[in-house]
Parts: sequence; C-alpha cells; structure tokens
Amino acid sequence: MIDLIGKSPKILVIGDLMIDNYLWGNANRISPEAPVPIVAINSESSALGGAGNVVSNLKSLGAKVDVISVIGECNISTDLVNLLKKINVSSQFILRQSGRVISKKTRVIASQQQMIRYDWEGTNDISIVQQDLIISIFNKIIEEYEIVLLSDYGKGILTKRLTKKIIDISNNLGKKVLVDPKGADFTKYKDAYLITPNKKEASEATKISINDDASLKKAIIALKNKLNLSISLITLSEQGVAAYDNQLLIYPTFAREVFDVTGAGDTVLACLGFALACKYEIVQAVKFSNLAAGVVVSKIGSSTATMAEIIEY
Repeated sequence: MIDLIGKSPKILVIGDLMIDNYLWGNANRISPEAPVPIVAINSESSALGGAGNVVSNLKSLGAKVDVISVIGECNISTDLVNLLKKINVSSQFILRQSGRVISKKTRVIASQQQMIRYDWEGTNDISIVQQDLIISIFNKIIEEYEIVLLSDYGKGILTKRLTKKIIDISNNLGKKVLVDPKGADFTKYKDAYLITPNKKEASEATKISINDDASLKKAIIALKNKLNLSISLITLSEQGVAAYDNQLLIYPTFAREVFDVTGAGDTVLACLGFALACKYEIVQAVKFSNLAAGVVVSKIGSSTATMAEIIEY
C-alpha cells in the first residue's frame, strides 16, 4: 500500500449528511430520581457523520472530494456546512430545502462507554425538484471524477428514482459506482459496481439467515445475481469482509482491539473507493479497506484513518 502515498484521486460522494455529536464525561453516581447514572459532562465535540464521515475519511487519505446532498435551513445545517469548511470541502453542490431536518446523533460517553444516544432527524424523501437539480448538477460534473460513492443512510436523499438515475448515467460514462446501502430493498442499487451491506443488512435483503460460510456464500451470490453487481461484498464487522467474484473469499480485518465500530462502514466505503480510483484491483482494495477499518475501530467515536496510520498498522 506504500505506493498510495501522495495519491489524490478526485472522488464524488452523494448521500445523507449528518452530524455525530459527543458529550464526554464521568459517571460516578446514580440519580435519586430514577435508577440511571448521572453523567457529569466535561467536554463536547462534533464530527461529520453519515456521508460526511465518508468525505472525512477520503480527505484523511489525501483525496480530492466533492459532495452532493440536500440540507435544511436549520442551525444543524449551518453547523454541518462549517464542519465541511474545517476540512476544506466545498458546499457548492449542497442544496437547501425549506423545512428539511437533517440528522444529528448525540452520544453521551462516560469512561469510554456509550451511555445513551439521542437523535434529531427527519427521514422524508427530498422533493422531485431537488432530485432533478441533483441530476442536472451530476450530469454537468460527473466526468471530472474517478469514481462515485453513494452513502445511503435512509434519510431521504438517495430516493429510488435518483439512485437509479445516478447509476445509469455513471455506467454510460464508464464510472464505477460504489454503494453503502440501507433498507431491505436493494433493487434501487441494481447495476452498481458493488455494494457494501453488513451481514444483518444482507440477510434482510436476501431473506437468507447468514450463520455460517455456506449461508454467507448463498447470500453473497444472490446479491450479485439479483442486482447485476460486478463484485459482491458483505462486511463482517470486526471479522473482516467477504467478497465474491468467481469464488467466496473472506479477508479478515486486522483490529488489535475493538473499542467502537461506529463509522467503520463509512471507512470501508471510502477506502474501497480510494483504492479503486487509484487503479487497484478489488483484492488489494479490500485488503486496504480492512487495514483502515482496523485503525478506526480501535478508536472511540466516528473516526478516520490517515495513510500514515494505515501504513504503520
């Protein structure tokens, strides 16, 4: 992977932007009002989440990144744009829709343990007008990019109509589309280059209970055939990634110690996209993404992996 140092492919991310917010503190006593711990907060931090975490991971690797999404006119939307500015990512292709609520996930962490998470979010599909604007923007800029990454968190950006149109346009121009999917119906991702469901998502989409290598192979082949994928993948959390081309191969991750798997799927998508954009074959791309995932799951919270960390790992 050493020859990826200094590479800066141009990658386009489309999907659900959100904020991951963290309240950090200590829990040393139980509330007299209810049998719950009292967390004394001593600091707060925020990071880009969802498709934003994919963007952050790509920037950490050295990619040139743009993002297409739709946000609202609320304070959370303003905070999100400011977080993008902090990592030098333009918001020029981010549309605003009146009344739209974007997601902010707040986690309370005490002594390196997540105590509770509460979410502020909306999940309504973006309007047809916004979808058409995205298609128009996409048609104008797509040829500038090496690869397209779709980060679907089911918050209403990647509607079935929009997703299918993006994949069709990309395929006509010979651009690979990689998708981190959501929901039980994966048909909207048909003809993508690959998708990256986890084991639970793959089970729900195929109606196959994955509990051993045989059922894993059956599910991964079903996904490949039903969706006409070039490569079929299923992520296995700290166990690694399963891939199927002509045979089932399982690539174990290299996590020394797992603290938090939050955002690991975002890292896998970003690293697969980065490596493939740098003309790596899928086997090398999967190994690279596994190394990066091993770095981020050893951290707490939504995290990224730099090239230096991956090489050291």
